[in-house]
Amino acid sequence: MDSKTLIMEDRQNCVCSQSDLVKIKAQDINFFYGKQQALKDINLDVLSNKVTAIIGPSGCGKSTFIRLFNRMHELVPNTTLTGRIYLDGQDILGACVDPAEIRRRIGMVFQKPNPFPKNIFENISYGLEVNGIKNKEFIEGRVIESLKKAALWDEVKDRLHDSALNLSGGQQQRLCIARCLAVKPEVLLFDEPCASLDPISTRKIEELILELKKDYAIVIVTHNMQQAARVSDYTGFFLLGELIEFDKTEKIFKAPKNQKTEDYITGRFG
Repeated sequence: MDSKTLIMEDRQNCVCSQSDLVKIKAQDINFFYGKQQALKDINLDVLSNKVTAIIGPSGCGKSTFIRLFNRMHELVPNTTLTGRIYLDGQDILGACVDPAEIRRRIGMVFQKPNPFPKNIFENISYGLEVNGIKNKEFIEGRVIESLKKAALWDEVKDRLHDSALNLSGGQQQRLCIARCLAVKPEVLLFDEPCASLDPISTRKIEELILELKKDYAIVIVTHNMQQAARVSDYTGFFLLGELIEFDKTEKIFKAPKNQKTEDYITGRFG
């Protein structure tokens, strides 16, 4: 039985309960860098208030896939995307849809922390000001709220006007998360957010992700199998641009249906 048949059976078995709400639906996605196909016939749902992990070896299309959700692929020349991506039922790839608005609704945190060369307060307030908000009291309240949600407030409340570049790597990553939260997104994308962090900082980010899923749909790309098992509700395994298997995380790690999935998560891959 091939991988596409297995995926269709998974959907028919309905890994989602009736109470789960689909936040993002990726439908029949094919993506090309020039003539090279990076993604092949991908269908995947991202649910509200759940963490979806995307796993797979390097170069299999994980990061490429999630960057389609907020149209960051459009910043790369000579690329082609076919298929549909829906956010709350709206096709976000339509010409009449503003990419900037989509990127506000779908925030992204990258592998390497990338704070602006500004102070801590300005890092958080920047997105608000760019969006035309001028009320200083409102901005201050949102900055505090965002830092608290990112579990960083207690560590930086007495040095908001210090350079963000003076923070530790883990603190910088939580600052970047707070920067996303300030503009009130609906979805958070994490592209290997702990790859450059030590174990203590990694644990704090994972705890934060589990807390944030109460309010957001979350997608995390990770090479760390233990991390995927710890923080995600659903997991998709990508290989050579294809979605080999998608199911509840517990099923993926304890009883995968595809031999390629089992080989990967048990370290026998290749």
